[in-house]
Amino acid sequence: MAPRRKKIYEGKAKILYEGTEPGTLIQYFKDDATAFNAQKKATIEGKGVLNNRLSEFFMSGLTNIGVPNHFIRRINMREQLVRQVEIIPLEVIVRNFAAGSIAKRLGMEEGTPLPRPIVEYSFKNDELGDPFVSEEYVIAFGWASQQDLDDIVSLALRVNDFLSGVFFGVGIKLIDFKIEIGRIWDGDFMRLIVADEISPDSCRLWDVKTGQKLDKDVFRRDLGSLTDAYTEVARRLGLMPANTTSLSKPTLIN
Repeated sequence: MAPRRKKIYEGKAKILYEGTEPGTLIQYFKDDATAFNAQKKATIEGKGVLNNRLSEFFMSGLTNIGVPNHFIRRINMREQLVRQVEIIPLEVIVRNFAAGSIAKRLGMEEGTPLPRPIVEYSFKNDELGDPFVSEEYVIAFGWASQQDLDDIVSLALRVNDFLSGVFFGVGIKLIDFKIEIGRIWDGDFMRLIVADEISPDSCRLWDVKTGQKLDKDVFRRDLGSLTDAYTEVARRLGLMPANTTSLSKPTLIN
């Protein structure tokens, strides 16, 4: 019988356990789907398996182009080994087109191209609904320094360039996405790296030709099967066989 693992943290879509090596964590992807700050919930069988593989794909791609991140390796279908980081309590949002909250705030039609990629921050706090905050708030409350923010914007825009290109190559428009950033120390030297996950849970993805939504908005807005949407993303990226029809027993390509 395997020894019981120490749970470090449980969020809406993932569980973090103590890692097998010093300075590491095991990130477990759940099948839970939530929206509107967990007011809407469901279990989507196989979702965690797919998001684990997709996040591995994107994080490995970032590593290959020199963007530092917490991913070390995938352990099994639902788990990956990651570096333990001190998470900055911000969601870093990059927007290429108007959708969701920015469309509502500014009265813009969804899908309107923005003049340039816009980087925004929200304070990570479920009870408060992850409110948007300005750079002034971030610096005043000590969540990050001005130098940190400069580095965060640089990281976020590099991730945006990479993801936009990968998705556009398979006929998908990257509307927006969010990432989290963590601090790690090498002795006295601190650096910032991309953490958490990159998956259809954290991106808005539209088909380039039809505008069909291939992300969690399918679940948020009752637009059909989240299973089918995520399967389509994985299939286009070459992570699932072309004839795959269901996530309940996903066959992933290594």
